[in-house]
Amino acid sequence: MTSESNLPGLTPAQIDAFAADGFVRLDNAFPRALADEAAAILWRDAGCDPADPASWHSPVIRLGQYGQPVFREAANTPPLHAAFDQLVGAGRWLRPRAVGTFVLRFPSPDAPNDDGWHIDVSFGTESPDFLDWRANVASRGRALLMLFLFSDVGADDAPTRIRAGSHIDIARQLAPAGEAGLTLRDLVADGFAGSAYRREVLATGSAGTVYLCHPFLVHAAQPHRGTRPRILAQPPLLPAMPLDPWRADAAPVEAAIRDALG
Repeated sequence: MTSESNLPGLTPAQIDAFAADGFVRLDNAFPRALADEAAAILWRDAGCDPADPASWHSPVIRLGQYGQPVFREAANTPPLHAAFDQLVGAGRWLRPRAVGTFVLRFPSPDAPNDDGWHIDVSFGTESPDFLDWRANVASRGRALLMLFLFSDVGADDAPTRIRAGSHIDIARQLAPAGEAGLTLRDLVADGFAGSAYRREVLATGSAGTVYLCHPFLVHAAQPHRGTRPRILAQPPLLPAMPLDPWRADAAPVEAAIRDALG
């Protein structure tokens, strides 16, 4: 269910907020029981004990794709599917078959060294240099960026920082580059200064919360200042067909690009 309705999916107000801010928070998107079951697998693979801070040997641990049933179930609940239909269009997205990459963040005096502002680029990933990976104005290869909270995340627990409305700035930056788009190296050249004036929002919430984000949303990690580890997954929602911001029946994710370009 959403925070505003007992029915699956998003309210009109939430869809309007997605268009304006570039993201929407979906509370209780998947059950806490699934989050707990998944977390137990992740703790095992990370080689850490959630009850023993001495085992938290790094400020950040990244774990790869997870396709076990518990992860697929968490990513394919009725509320999420309803929201995918509303934001991307029925039949225009692929059912998630895995969840990842997972990022585990721990309280630490050491800098995480991965907390710069960025967008998640989506094609050209055959290059071994991730700075060569690309994004274009039609968001080739990605329908949504998603942030899945597999633990409770408060303001001190290294929540992802979001620049609300920054998808508008990125759409305008990408437009002149056409189909070829820009590399991540191109995009980070100015440190994403074009969205620095935007309001900053923290992706907090209880385990089972999902933030559904426009692919162009500028976001960043931050150091962990709390006491409890944070577990987050950041999978893409893959498109079943290319996004087209100029189609007559553009979905909200496409219409946001078209509207940004006037």
